[in-house]
Amino acid sequence: MAKILVVDDDRSIVELLQFLLTREGHTISVARDGKAGLAMAHEQLPDLIVLDVMMPEMDGFTVSGSLFKDPELRRIPILILTARGNSREIFELVPNVSLYMEKPFAPEILLENVRKLLPPPTEAA
Repeated sequence: MAKILVVDDDRSIVELLQFLLTREGHTISVARDGKAGLAMAHEQLPDLIVLDVMMPEMDGFTVSGSLFKDPELRRIPILILTARGNSREIFELVPNVSLYMEKPFAPEILLENVRKLLPPPTEAA
């Protein structure tokens, strides 16, 4: 299935995402801060990035801006997960943010949104 990079410093959120997304058959990588997440995005070229806003080292605003400036990374869809409800309007103006979800989130809706953002699976010939 897909390679998904989760960039979040909240252990419980990361564990939930790993459980949900691994159960769907995806390969999950985790970065605990924005700086590490940006480096991992360069190394792994994931199919999707699930990105928190408030993190140490580099926040989600800075990470998404850096991803957008990189021609190789700007194509990667970004799903923002944040507890900061007032940042929705800001992220709706960022061209490379595909979807925005507030914490806490319903697992079913998260999975539905992940499916929307990922390319359809290719059939083995």
